[in-house]
Amino acid sequence: MKPVLAISLAVLGLVARAGAQSGPVRAFTDLRLIDGTGKTGLILSAVIVVRDGRIVAAGPTSSTTIPRGAERISLRGKIVIPGLINSHGHVNTPDDLRTYAAYGVTTVVSLGGENEAVFAARSAQNVSTLDRARVFVAGPVLTPSTPDEARAMVAGVADQKVDWVKIRVDDNLGTTARMTPEVYRAVIDEAHKRGLRVAAHLYYLEDAKSLLEAGADFIAHSVRDQKVDAEFVSALKASGHCYTPTLMREVSTYVYESTPDFFSDPLFLKHANPAWVSVGRDPARQQATRTSVSAQTYKAQFPFAVMNLERLAEEGIPIAMGTDTGPAGRFQGYFELMELELMVKAGMSANAVLRSATGEAARCMGLTGDLGTLEPGKWADFVVLDANPLADISNVRRISSVWIAGNRVER
Repeated sequence: MKPVLAISLAVLGLVARAGAQSGPVRAFTDLRLIDGTGKTGLILSAVIVVRDGRIVAAGPTSSTTIPRGAERISLRGKIVIPGLINSHGHVNTPDDLRTYAAYGVTTVVSLGGENEAVFAARSAQNVSTLDRARVFVAGPVLTPSTPDEARAMVAGVADQKVDWVKIRVDDNLGTTARMTPEVYRAVIDEAHKRGLRVAAHLYYLEDAKSLLEAGADFIAHSVRDQKVDAEFVSALKASGHCYTPTLMREVSTYVYESTPDFFSDPLFLKHANPAWVSVGRDPARQQATRTSVSAQTYKAQFPFAVMNLERLAEEGIPIAMGTDTGPAGRFQGYFELMELELMVKAGMSANAVLRSATGEAARCMGLTGDLGTLEPGKWADFVVLDANPLADISNVRRISSVWIAGNRVER
């Protein structure tokens, strides 16, 4: 590089950094901090400094400098955690992003079915004024029937600039045709050639093994037909890929056989889709669920999903919180909070579960550069709680406020 050019680039870099430091600064003070890194526990007295939507500093009050002139916002001893990340949801409209955010879910990886407005929301989210959840997209779920069709479909979603490719490898409990290995291998091969990762919807253990062998990048549902075996555990561990349990997806298939208890929770009712609530209360719908072969089969198989999560977590497989919320009856935001509680009931520690919904989820979904932990350089997406979720994971429901890019979310 010529000396003059090198000096010019250096000057431009200094100007850019100076510009980045010239925006408004907020200092969140008097808080207790769980930063999501796993390096520290609960910091009893902490500060978070935010400039232009990103964290400048986050740490103990005694060692964190607050810039002169910063706007100070006291959080009065409340607990701050990173914003929750859902590794498998579905965003139908941009309004859904406000619903997710109201419950502390600040990022959603939407694995299929997004419309142009949701794509536009994804494109407009890297701004310091953001005040709703972030979204990453997959476009249409791919269900090709031939390898040639598979490659053409991958090319189509690649042209849409998706973040993930989503395939469905399932037979809906024997009622539909299942995608063949020849076809999903073509999807995976073509996606990888184009620099895209593949998330796989599945149900059966044999499909999970075959998909891993074919190079699938993310197991987007629990194995539900039987207990996972050592062969699958070894393959998943060797791959380094992540597993999402989507336990609330299973619950949603049968919970409306009667009126669920959570229908009386004010936190649920505040943001729940009223049409979905009405359907869930409908006696005819409840009777249909009680007599539905598929609903009762999923209910009977649910213990396998729980046992498999417990086994995989014990084996050190990276777990990313996910729910498959978005379709009718799968309530966005609230179900994520219930998912965390189910994961603890499955045997995971509260700390591991919180990590699965923050730093681990960010790593699994390739988002660690910007999200998942409360560290310098990352977006200031965080949730303020009235009580410690490490002591009781149900405290994630005790939301005082939600902040995205350092902006308070209306809720």
